[in-house]
Amino acid sequence: MFNESMMAKLAKLREAGKDVYPPRVPKPTSEAETVKANFEKFENQTVTIAGRITAQRGHGKAMFLVVADDTGPIQLYVRVDDVGEEIYGLIRDALDVGDLVVVTGSVFKTRTGEVTIHTKEFMWATKALEGLPEKWHGLKDSEIRYRKRHLDMIANSEVRERFSKRTRIIRAIREFLWNEGFEEVETPTLQPLYGGALAKPFMTHHNALDMDLYLRIAPELYLKRLIVGGMPKVFEIGKAFRNEGISLVHNPEFTIMELYQAWADYHDMMDITERMISSVAKTITGSFVINFQGGEIDLTPPWKRLTMTEAFKEYAGVEIEKLRDAKFAFAFLQENGVKMEKKPGFGGFCDETLKKLVEPKIKNPTFIYNYPIELSPLAKLIPGETMWVERFQPVIAGYEVGNAFSELNDPQDQLNRFEGQEKARSSGDEEAHQTDTDFVETLAVGMPPTGGLGIGIDRIVMLLTDQVSIREVLAFPQLRRQSGDIS
Repeated sequence: MFNESMMAKLAKLREAGKDVYPPRVPKPTSEAETVKANFEKFENQTVTIAGRITAQRGHGKAMFLVVADDTGPIQLYVRVDDVGEEIYGLIRDALDVGDLVVVTGSVFKTRTGEVTIHTKEFMWATKALEGLPEKWHGLKDSEIRYRKRHLDMIANSEVRERFSKRTRIIRAIREFLWNEGFEEVETPTLQPLYGGALAKPFMTHHNALDMDLYLRIAPELYLKRLIVGGMPKVFEIGKAFRNEGISLVHNPEFTIMELYQAWADYHDMMDITERMISSVAKTITGSFVINFQGGEIDLTPPWKRLTMTEAFKEYAGVEIEKLRDAKFAFAFLQENGVKMEKKPGFGGFCDETLKKLVEPKIKNPTFIYNYPIELSPLAKLIPGETMWVERFQPVIAGYEVGNAFSELNDPQDQLNRFEGQEKARSSGDEEAHQTDTDFVETLAVGMPPTGGLGIGIDRIVMLLTDQVSIREVLAFPQLRRQSGDIS
């Protein structure tokens, strides 16, 4: 578990009476990049820097070290005459790349022009007992990078910056919604019934109540309860969980933003979607036009809008109504490289066509709207229609980044659709909704016409950090267990 050489150096430090895990250390007065960028201001001034040792060289009575804080590296010049023979000897014999230290000294430039701290005081803040990735090659193996994210972040500064950018993206989304008058709320993660999406849940058991509970697949049904309760504009950013496959754009645990607005519909949701995402992009990148995988994506509103019927004709070359013929639909998808083991019905054929044949061809932001009722048990019917609902998905860079409805507020219709979903569950559809009678009773009190929107935060981060894999924007993606993992 621990490096033997580093353990031996730890013993040497302790024999010398040094506490290398002290409860307190001197507070840094400056950051490395600030000192280097403002050398004229800091020249000959005394500064304290805290960070991780990333390199050491030299011998005799003087040596050079490199210490890196969260802003970057800076060189240290250490002489025996300045720090004393005891500390110098310990630095020479017991210091490892990876150790965390606090140093104090004066700022100068070497003959080669390198901004350097002439070290006068040196102390260990934490002794490392595991080595860092090899300096020059960094950490490249994806499997190791994901399993040992702490090493990945130490070795690859662009990874640290990506997660910092993720924080800024989420903050920008929050600030946009606050400025739009939305209130941020919290709803249960553990739910007695799952709902709000077509997905297979994770189940657990509460011992004290002796009842099964589900990790939420979406916060939707609880947020709508708040709309009924009189909160006209609400949103939540939090975790959702779906017991589904892992892919470039799917992780079983992900971050979702859902908002609901009373007296609004899916057209209003299109408007807020394009304004929010373009605004966040402008805040983060400085432009509505972003670079993604070697090309440009223009997020400037207004975005292109296509009905599902129009999109299927334009990108898949098929009349959507033909997919009601199961034999035709199955053959059509097979001929276009979409492998299916069963015939899922009209809604399922539409879903496969959309995901496999339409979305991958769409790069610039496009709203695909008006969906089959089979795919949307919580959306309001288009006036005059019986099989199509007011729903859209925004598609960017080849995948959908969200989902939105004119929310169904007819309690009788909602109950009927829940019952239809129950029949599907009884037939083996593990992603079908359960019947939530409490939610139906909530609707019976009266929910105003409402627009709802869900945005996958991870996919927005992928878009704005130029990543094609969701694992690159999750600090700790879900991975298969390794042999030797604790059961």
